[in-house]
Amino acid sequence: MASASLLIPSPSPLSRRLPSPHRLALSPLRLPHSPCLRSRRPLAVAASSSPSPLQALIFDCDGVILESEHLHRQAYNDAFEHFAVRCPPSSSQPLHWGSEFYDELQNRIGGGKPKMRWYFGENGWPSSSIFETPPASDSDREKLVDDWKTERYKEIIRSGSVESRPGVLQLMDDAKGAGIKVAVCSAATKSSVILSLENLLGLERFQGLDCFLAGDDVKAKKPDPLIYITALKAANGAGMSCIITYTSSTANQDFSDAIATYPDLSNVRLEDLKLLLQNALVASG
Repeated sequence: MASASLLIPSPSPLSRRLPSPHRLALSPLRLPHSPCLRSRRPLAVAASSSPSPLQALIFDCDGVILESEHLHRQAYNDAFEHFAVRCPPSSSQPLHWGSEFYDELQNRIGGGKPKMRWYFGENGWPSSSIFETPPASDSDREKLVDDWKTERYKEIIRSGSVESRPGVLQLMDDAKGAGIKVAVCSAATKSSVILSLENLLGLERFQGLDCFLAGDDVKAKKPDPLIYITALKAANGAGMSCIITYTSSTANQDFSDAIATYPDLSNVRLEDLKLLLQNALVASG
């Protein structure tokens, strides 16, 4: 029986660009060593005599492990206010991203710095307490999209008020207990993802991940599937069965390529995933 992985990404209107579900190659699959874990074990997905085809779970972070987008938006707006970022420069009030706009933005552009570069590129570079007039040089513009938003986000995560989404920790523990590999892939900045995972998963779970990749590890961020392709390194491509855990802002999007959609993982068990994956493999066979 062929082995297979199950991808659990956060939803995006462009999620149909993720690899479509299909049977993986019979040859052994090796994941790259994680650059940031003490236990530098490869994630192996190989042909198995086990009756279950489920060999690995790959979790996205934002939207799956962590309900984070409202926290990111808060961090942006706090930073805009702190540095008096005005866009357009003639505005009397600091820039503020509303929830509806941010829902569109976060599904259009992956990563924190790329969001700001895109927004200022489209709407004009702002004035701020850093630069009284809009910066013209690339080096000055980079100072505006440096790390101040990231640092504010880290403060929020460190506050202890943020918890993982329902069912995530139980599913991870059940998978590890059953000998199923567990990986996390996120388009976010590595330092932010590490902080989030250490605080939400706990240090022991985080260090026990079989693979961890962040946006810094690949050249193209989501919705480009490169980070998942890098994580899987499949002999016949990176086709993975996909499960969506949607949020209130993405519930009405088209996830027809996923083998299942859930509001969260609170009622999802390993046996459910095994059955879903088995059915997907049969259908694709």
